[in-house]
Amino acid sequence: MRVLMITSEWPTPAHPDAVPFLVQQVDFLKGSGVELDVFHFRGLGNPLNYLRSWLAIRRTLSANSYDLIHAQWGQSGLLALPKKLPLVVTFRGSDLQGIVATSGRYTLSGKVLQALSRIVARFADEVIVVSRRLASNIPGVACHVIPSGVDLNLFRPIPRREARQRLGLSQDAKIILFAASPDRPEKRFELAREAVSLLGLNGGVELIFAKGVPREIMPNYLNSCDLLLLTSLHEGSPNVIKEALACNTPVVSVDVGDARERLGSIEGCIVCDDDRPPTIAAALAKVLARHERINGAAAVAALDERIVGSQLISIYQEVVQRSHTPVRSYA
Repeated sequence: MRVLMITSEWPTPAHPDAVPFLVQQVDFLKGSGVELDVFHFRGLGNPLNYLRSWLAIRRTLSANSYDLIHAQWGQSGLLALPKKLPLVVTFRGSDLQGIVATSGRYTLSGKVLQALSRIVARFADEVIVVSRRLASNIPGVACHVIPSGVDLNLFRPIPRREARQRLGLSQDAKIILFAASPDRPEKRFELAREAVSLLGLNGGVELIFAKGVPREIMPNYLNSCDLLLLTSLHEGSPNVIKEALACNTPVVSVDVGDARERLGSIEGCIVCDDDRPPTIAAALAKVLARHERINGAAAVAALDERIVGSQLISIYQEVVQRSHTPVRSYA
């Protein structure tokens, strides 16, 4: 099976650690025998960039024989229209929920993206969303709910003292991890900082953030902290929550994406009823008072990349079989 994957996000020399969850998925697919080429483009909201990329896709399709196209994010699916091959689209968050400006408000360009993504969903042969909540943004469209997988060999429990020593962190402080760049407005770092400031523990709590951290280092951050804090305005299916659970790290989150589905039944994790700083601070205080790890690894066992990737391959097979295109066998 030959697949052309179109994506607006991919590692570059300037951002070598971008979208590790997607790189992980591509590596699994290739390792499972799928012949997969990645077409990376950057639209940047410029119609000319989309036109150039659309033309480049046409040249790529003319020069190669593919069985299907898999577009990552709705904007990538635009480049596959009109369809020459069966189209699978994965929607991951902002493509269906919008784009947040530095002011904290949703942008007009984000609303346009939402509308275009809904159009792409109507033309796709199969639609994948990473959480059930995202499916509500494309009513009337049948969706597969397939979150990104977790590398359970990489994300696993490590003794906290050992992880902190590797990062040069204090062994005595209570550490809260904000696992995103403070510069991304949709992540709402200021909300996290305000909530932590309300704890009033006389400087005994440190709020640290993980900006541009290489994927192989991230388990050290998750195992170093007393808890992970997520305050995003919206999410698709936040990978960092699943990775924290794999490390048995407690999580406090606002109710976004599939946070409630992932955390609701796990003792020591809290999904806040609202996103007011006092509510978040109360949840932080309650989790910190436990002084315990959680039993989270078992809750994400079914999200092992091998399981999730196999589900994706099954969708590929179904799509190609419906198109009556011969499929070569593979492991």
